Amino acid sequence: MSELPISSPYRSTPDAPVGDQLRDQLNDRLNLAFTEGKIDADDFRERLDLLFAAQRMGELMPVVTGLPAAQTYANPAIVASGGGQPGELAESRNAGRAALVAGAVIIGAIVLIVLLLAILL
Repeated sequence: MSELPISSPYRSTPDAPVGDQLRDQLNDRLNLAFTEGKIDADDFRERLDLLFAAQRMGELMPVVTGLPAAQTYANPAIVASGGGQPGELAESRNAGRAALVAGAVIIGAIVLIVLLLAILL
C-alpha cells in the first residue's frame, strides 16, 4: 500500500502522461532531497532512472514516495527570509525610502490645501 493519499495525481490519474514541467519539478525535488541527505546516492540514481523512464503518472509513485513534501505556496515578499535562522536577529529594513514617500505625500497634501484655500479666499 502506498503512503500517498488517494487524491495524489500519481494514484488518482495513474494513466495520465508525464509532462516535462512535472518531470523538471520532480528532478528538482530529488536533487534537493539528495543534497539535504534525505536520500542516499543509490536511491537518488534509482529514482532518477525511474523518473526519466516514466511515461505515465502511476510510474512515478516510487519516485515521490518518501520524499519531503513539496512547498505548495509562495512566501510573500514581506516575510521572505533574509537568510537567517529562526530566533536570530535580522538586519533592520531601510526605512529611508518609506519616510521619503510619506514626506512627499504630506508635502503634496499641504500644497494642495494651500492652493484650495487660496482659490476659495
